[in-house]
Amino acid sequence: MGVWKTSIVATALLLIAKSAGAAEASAAQIIKSAIDYWRDVSSYSVVDMTIHRPDWERTMTIRVWTRGSKESLVRVTAPPKDAGNATLLLDNDMWSFTPKINRVIKIPSSMMNQSWMGSDFSNNDLAKADDLIEQYDHKLLRTESHEGRKVYVIESVPKEAAPVVWGKEVVKVREDWIMLEHEFYDQENRLLKKLVTSDIKPMGGKLIAARERMQRVDKPGEWTDVVTHEIKFGVTIGPNTFTLSNLRNPRE
Repeated sequence: MGVWKTSIVATALLLIAKSAGAAEASAAQIIKSAIDYWRDVSSYSVVDMTIHRPDWERTMTIRVWTRGSKESLVRVTAPPKDAGNATLLLDNDMWSFTPKINRVIKIPSSMMNQSWMGSDFSNNDLAKADDLIEQYDHKLLRTESHEGRKVYVIESVPKEAAPVVWGKEVVKVREDWIMLEHEFYDQENRLLKKLVTSDIKPMGGKLIAARERMQRVDKPGEWTDVVTHEIKFGVTIGPNTFTLSNLRNPRE
């Protein structure tokens, strides 16, 4: 009888462990699917980024090229005083080009948490996709509903010794792979900033997050909006697009 009870307990524990493992794998797959949906095989987009502060506001028009998860080029085209500023992401490296000083600068890891172009997005936010997939363990916390669709709420905690700046991140992903919210917590588990999708539209052949806002929780009067005006997926991108030469001298 004792052996039989022990066998039942062992089997139950095994089923629980397998269930937890399946949930973890599912959460990780949801995160990857959302990022793959957002980036696609390749993409080209035109967006307006508006940086709002209590006493001023400015808007930049930006063109973005991506290919896979390792290559991105972000280039400011307006207003004239900001035009030409660009950032290249290649594998795990980041470079920036500033026309005023006519220099290409490699961004060191110590500067990854600094603001990108004075916005509420950091250099790290631009390069976050691979980190969220590779450097975190993911757990499904609960499910919610948005416009009649299921929403997965996932907690992402950095793996031990992972080279990331956040203590944890919490992401809300709708069942059609659109990211509705992305929360960023410090090492003391305090929420510092949040990226929220406020408008979803069909564009480029599928639904996308057409308007997003990044905002620090301690500064309600400061935020950065990103509005997508044009996007194409599965585009052919020239072989020299993601190069340091093209970063400095555009040939797209």
